[in-house]
Amino acid sequence: MRSIWNGAISFGLVSIPIKLVNATENHSISFRQIHLEDGGRIRYHKVCELEDKEVANDEIGKGYEDADGSIIPITEDDLAQLPIPTAKTIEIVSFVPAERIDPLQMGTAYYLQANGVPAAKPYTLLREALKRSNKVAIAKFALRGRERLGMLRVVDDVIAMHGLLWPDEIRAPEDAAPDSHVTVRDAELDLADALMDTLGEVDMDSLHDDYRDAVEEMIESKASGTEPAETPKKSDGGGGKVIDLMSALESSVRAAKKARSEGEEGEDVAEVTELSSRSRTKKTTAKKSTATKKTAAKKTTAKKSAPAKRTTPAKKSTSSKKTTSAKKPTPAKKKPTPRKKTSA
Repeated sequence: MRSIWNGAISFGLVSIPIKLVNATENHSISFRQIHLEDGGRIRYHKVCELEDKEVANDEIGKGYEDADGSIIPITEDDLAQLPIPTAKTIEIVSFVPAERIDPLQMGTAYYLQANGVPAAKPYTLLREALKRSNKVAIAKFALRGRERLGMLRVVDDVIAMHGLLWPDEIRAPEDAAPDSHVTVRDAELDLADALMDTLGEVDMDSLHDDYRDAVEEMIESKASGTEPAETPKKSDGGGGKVIDLMSALESSVRAAKKARSEGEEGEDVAEVTELSSRSRTKKTTAKKSTATKKTAAKKTTAKKSAPAKRTTPAKKSTSSKKTTSAKKPTPAKKKPTPRKKTSA
């Protein structure tokens, strides 16, 4: 990653040479302005008002417009000579719990890289100290012609810095709240809680920009001379009409539960994006295959249970024969006839 600023972290009497690199990147699709009649590019030219002619970039400098409209020229040397200790230093001023930082203040994120071998030890010391304290560092630094506020925290094994807005740059939220006083019933809160619980959590890595994908597909179709696929229109959810809040919440909870149960049954996870016809065919085939397997399993079970029913009467008849033979009377044994005595 290319560094955008070189300097040092001032940590008490410890100085840590670092490089500043962007931690985020913009994937938005940019468009050019064109002349609708012939498709020609529309360009902006930098013109001097006094001479009414175009000026090259190396002839352009900075100036401050005073209240009376006059321009006061400001050079880069003027800015470099300002007595700002943070011109090349990220000066840590305090350590606070992370929850003390209002997310409204957080802006651009940067990674701080150790600049050279000597910076590895103090860099690691600061990183481990932040980890063990469960705190973030509040720092001041100068970048792109102005002094800024920053927050240092640990991401994996890297120290990251978030640019912060100054406290006086945060607007008060009072004007954004509803004007009229509204009372929310406990039953409505219970339904809202149920909806939140049913929707559950989401894997942040699974989220992506559907709009950008659609724009890229449309551009590719136009470039190849084919018609882009039609996207089904989604319901606007009422179009701003006044609705029954309780009914809407109850319907939302039912829909969320249904989508969640369908996702837990198998591979058919409920999605917001409309499925293509090919995907539907695959899922329909899978469902039919599953139903066929269940029917075959039922038939196999029925076949296995049939022999058991036929063997039961045989056992009963055998038992009946044994009982009948036991009831027959046993013939009595004949007593031996006594022999007659003969005279001598």
